[in-house]
Amino acid sequence: MGALKKVLRAASPEETIELGKRIGACLKGGEVIAFRGGLGAGKTTITRGIAMGMGLEDNVSSPTFALVNEYHGEGLSLYHFDMYRISGEEALETTGFFDYMEEGGVIAVEWSENISEFLPDDVIFIDIERISDEERLITITGGENFADIGD
Repeated sequence: MGALKKVLRAASPEETIELGKRIGACLKGGEVIAFRGGLGAGKTTITRGIAMGMGLEDNVSSPTFALVNEYHGEGLSLYHFDMYRISGEEALETTGFFDYMEEGGVIAVEWSENISEFLPDDVIFIDIERISDEERLITITGGENFADIGD
């Protein structure tokens, strides 16, 4: 059986956040979410929703300069990476990525294309395609716990 694949449409940033909330509510810990999509696609916006769905109250921002932002709450933690400037295993190692994978939280990776060979086999891909200034086509591949999202 192939990986679950869901294709959804978000007509606004608010709808992208709502979709993220539904994704976040399904997470159990240990998941690696790999975002693929160009600059301004909405990767940080959907991550903001995922954090809300996980019950995290921090204001999620792009980890561009920090490389990783950590968000902690009562339950699961979210580790939000930006791999835009990362290439190769040595550079990836310096981010602490492999250590975070052992923490049991949720890892969200922007610019995952740059580290694709180091992602786990059970990675959840979220592809975000910009249709217009507001509208996005969002494809979720993997993560059986997302079967009912969008239904």
